[in-house]
Amino acid sequence: MSREGIWISGSTVGRVLKRLKDRGVLVEPLNVRLAKAARKRRWKPRYAVRKPKGYRVEAPGDLVQVDTLQVRLVANEVRFQFSAWDMAAKYGAFRAYRRQTSTAAADFLHHLKTKFPFRIKAIQIDGGSEFMDQFEEACRRLEITLFANPPGCPEMNGGVERSNRTSREEFYEVEDLALVTEELNRQLEGWEYTYNYVRPHQTLDYLTPNEYYLRWKKIQKSQVSLMS
Repeated sequence: MSREGIWISGSTVGRVLKRLKDRGVLVEPLNVRLAKAARKRRWKPRYAVRKPKGYRVEAPGDLVQVDTLQVRLVANEVRFQFSAWDMAAKYGAFRAYRRQTSTAAADFLHHLKTKFPFRIKAIQIDGGSEFMDQFEEACRRLEITLFANPPGCPEMNGGVERSNRTSREEFYEVEDLALVTEELNRQLEGWEYTYNYVRPHQTLDYLTPNEYYLRWKKIQKSQVSLMS
């Protein structure tokens, strides 16, 4: 344009383009709009945060580890077990789904609330996409703090990993498993009961998680009585 003696600033061009877009005369190509939308999604802040150093687990519900376990029932039938493990009382919760999605994870969170006899204050997860979107929103609504582990640190969820191994060895490898997911979950509820109310845990001095929790409650009650 300078050869014709016309000088236009960049800001002027920008204002003209904006007016044309506002009037609908100039429409961005679809791929440009999708790219902008993708950037907005990518930079949306997550509800999950890194667990602070020195975070203390003193009571049941202070920190619950959540993970998934892939199970092949037969050649072409795969299920995904969502598992939860409380770091204090060692309670476990398990439920199977056909897909490993955030919708399934959010549903599992509500199942978990009905199975643990104490309030869940914080949950610790890995970086899987199933623990984003709807799962994060469900945690936010329920006012549950959500900690996301750094990439490549599976040992930080070692407790729930061990419970997954126990589920595989003591349930999936010994039971005659149903292929229908609803029936499989009924079987899992039986295993869940055994895990929490029947099976002694070495890390709890061979108490069941329920026995440990009841003893913990009794101790807390006696301490409150002594202070009053």
